Amino acid sequence: MAGAPDVRRPGSAAGEQLQQQHVSCQVFPTRLAQGNPQQGFLSSFFTSNEKCQLRLLRTLETNPYVKLLLDAMKHSGCAVNKDRHFSCEDCNGNVSGGFDASTSQIVLCQNNIRNQAHMNRVVTHELIHAFDHCRAHVDWFTNLRHLACSEVRAANLSGDCSLVNEIFRFHFGLKQHHQTCVRDRATLSILAVRNISKEVAKNAVDEVFESCFNDYEPFGRIPHNKTYARYAHRDFQNRDRYYSNI
Repeated sequence: MAGAPDVRRPGSAAGEQLQQQHVSCQVFPTRLAQGNPQQGFLSSFFTSNEKCQLRLLRTLETNPYVKLLLDAMKHSGCAVNKDRHFSCEDCNGNVSGGFDASTSQIVLCQNNIRNQAHMNRVVTHELIHAFDHCRAHVDWFTNLRHLACSEVRAANLSGDCSLVNEIFRFHFGLKQHHQTCVRDRATLSILAVRNISKEVAKNAVDEVFESCFNDYEPFGRIPHNKTYARYAHRDFQNRDRYYSNI
């Protein structure tokens, strides 16, 4: 992908390799063949691309996180078109998706997205990046603080740090566990797309954490689960109707 920085490779230490495997999304994924997904001669009844397209359609039509973000994007003057702004492709490594700021396109890694729930999380995460790209002058490529802020917001608001996901990762805790998870996920996401040390990435997250963690737009709250997301979507629609009648 033209203009994108090199993707950080996993370190040699076993612990770092394990951490890299758990990074689900990137802001700038390495695109193997832009617009031309790789497919084998033999495939199942549905090809990986067809499965990706079907899962994407279901996510766009039914997921409350995504439905709110799509409405918010449209309200901000950045209406999302499925065929224009999403691309199902094969990706390198274990990454599941990314936001390509150079084309305003969300890349969905069809070879790594395992099921519908996984698709829901990836699309939500990347739409938060797209929303930030729409509403603010984000310097994705050269300003590490901008990238850190969007990664904090994506980890906080997408459900990445839900209790269920953390249990599956064998991460447990009580006091401020959500904040700890958000910091860790944001740091890992930065390391996946920047060839920098973990200390530099953590410092960038720490510098922006307070303001970006407390920026809940467009949800208005932290949507810890789908029920919260539905309430947030309802409130967003009511707020939109209120301001349109003023």
